[in-house]
Amino acid sequence: MSWRRLRVLVQHLPPESATWTALRNATDPAELAAHAEKGEPEKGRWSQQEQLIATAVDAIRRLEWVLICVNTEKKSKRPDPPEPMRRPGAGPRKKKAQLTEGSANRLFELLQGGAA
Repeated sequence: MSWRRLRVLVQHLPPESATWTALRNATDPAELAAHAEKGEPEKGRWSQQEQLIATAVDAIRRLEWVLICVNTEKKSKRPDPPEPMRRPGAGPRKKKAQLTEGSANRLFELLQGGAA
C-alpha cells in the first residue's frame, strides 16, 4: 500500500472513528481558533447528521428562551439568550465589547471630527 493510499483512507474515515477522535483531541487551541477564523465548515470533524442534531438542539434552546421571555413580566429581568452548542473547529464565542465611559468619550470625539 502506498503512502498516498493510506492518507486517502484515513481522510475518509467517519468523524466518530478512533483515529479522528485522537487527532481532534491532539489539536491545540490556537489551531482550533485559526480554523474558526477561516470559517471552513467543510473541514469540520462532525458528520452532517451530528451538525443537524446540534442545529436542532440550538433551535430548541432558543425556543425555550423565547417562551421564558414571553411569559416573564415586563419589569422583570429577562435571562440571557442561550449559547449555541460548540462545533468542532470553532472556539468559544467572543464576548461583546462593553462601552466604557472612556471609549464612549473617544467615540464622541471621533464623531465630532476629532480624527482629523
